[in-house]
Amino acid sequence: MTHFLVLDQGTSSSRAMLFDRRGRIVAMARRELAVACPRPGWVEQDALEIRASQQQAAEEVMVHAGIGARDVAALGIANQRETTVVWDRTSGQPIAPAIVWQDRRTAALCRDLSERGAAEMVRAKTGLRLDPYFSATKLAWILAHVDGARERGHRGELAFGTVDSWLVWNLTEGRVHATDVTNASRTLLFNVDTLDWDADLLELFDIPRALLPEVRPSAGRFGNTQLGGGAIDLIGVAGDQPAALLGQQCRKAGDVKNTYGTGAFVLMHSGARRLHAEGLIASPVCSLPGEPRAYGLEGSVFVAGALVQWLRDGLGLIEKSADVEALAREVPDSGGVSIVPALTGLGAPFWDPAARGTILGVTRGTTAAHLARASLEAIAYRTRDVVEAMRDAIAQPIESLRVDGGAAVDDLLLQIQADVLGLPILRPRTTETTALGAAMLTAAGSGAVDADGFDGWWQAERRFVPTRSEDLRQRGYRQWRRAVERARDWDRDVEP
Repeated sequence: MTHFLVLDQGTSSSRAMLFDRRGRIVAMARRELAVACPRPGWVEQDALEIRASQQQAAEEVMVHAGIGARDVAALGIANQRETTVVWDRTSGQPIAPAIVWQDRRTAALCRDLSERGAAEMVRAKTGLRLDPYFSATKLAWILAHVDGARERGHRGELAFGTVDSWLVWNLTEGRVHATDVTNASRTLLFNVDTLDWDADLLELFDIPRALLPEVRPSAGRFGNTQLGGGAIDLIGVAGDQPAALLGQQCRKAGDVKNTYGTGAFVLMHSGARRLHAEGLIASPVCSLPGEPRAYGLEGSVFVAGALVQWLRDGLGLIEKSADVEALAREVPDSGGVSIVPALTGLGAPFWDPAARGTILGVTRGTTAAHLARASLEAIAYRTRDVVEAMRDAIAQPIESLRVDGGAAVDDLLLQIQADVLGLPILRPRTTETTALGAAMLTAAGSGAVDADGFDGWWQAERRFVPTRSEDLRQRGYRQWRRAVERARDWDRDVEP
């Protein structure tokens, strides 16, 4: 058994990859996914489409590689987090559309709970903020708006899960209802000190415990599935960002990575300590077998690649996302234009669901190229917002930023990022580090590779170093923060 099969289920697509025993990608298959926005602030997906697209990608990659189940040592999963699915345990059918992590429909509920004094208890138990981003209020919304759902949940007729649980349930044909620590810790229902579902949090959100999956270690065994003409062990499950942290070989305190996807997700390993940092969230990260419990500090930027998609689909400035770099290179700078990408509110470290996307500094001389350049700068500045908070919390130097995700192929973005941060940016040879981390979990959990046997799985492909003076860097950041203040609190009185 020479391969590790990884399902990398994201917001925009479902992918399957085969890795060999040296961490190299052998084959890949990808299926696009639709995202629906039926009302302002609402973001939904079809859970059945997620399931079908992921299974199709898994079967396709094995056919492409010409292998069967006998050639696969184990299967692992990395998934978009917080996205909420509720389904019927008997029929396996979802009772409502999946509510995606970007969805803001529960902003008013979060504000109400905060005003009632619940925010501090939530933070103390979960390490998270009371925000629509996380799963609990999404689940509460489904239970409140689907007829009979809460009562059926109490009777044990329904199951809740983030996307990993939904996939595990379907891959095991309903035999296993489970999640891992990194996904459970993003629900607002999981106590990160006791590593169990918390009765006080379940009561706060009025969630029946019978809905919840069993929580297992990320490198644990989750049953088996039928693929490629035989049974394959399902070993290793993690949320996409903790998986990417592991795939980037960020395994000690102070190591930081950023994944540029639909959003941008900056995650720093904080070792065995659960740090508190204003504006950031603290939750468990992946540990390999035999390693101690580990935590991370994370700042989630809700819109990164989605801003480029908006330039493409909303404004028609580019035909495909990859065209943004060439367009932005037509000008030496943004011409004074600042874009605050608060298309679905602002995440870390501001956590302002009432913020809205803003374009400032437009003149008669502003062109499409200036908007493209300002968009790349916005992604870099939003990353700096998070890294600055991490620097304050860890109280030690951050040596570099390791990057991955779709936009990490954009050389101009990464050079801007280096200049904005004043740090070297390291792009690995394999930018599919989310899937690579899941492959590492799967390899270690199956016993095929021990925790010290991953040397060479991560290799640097290019290093981007800062070229901007400290004075210019700080001046640009001050201008950026002025722009952010003008975008904040725009829709406070508008209920989702």
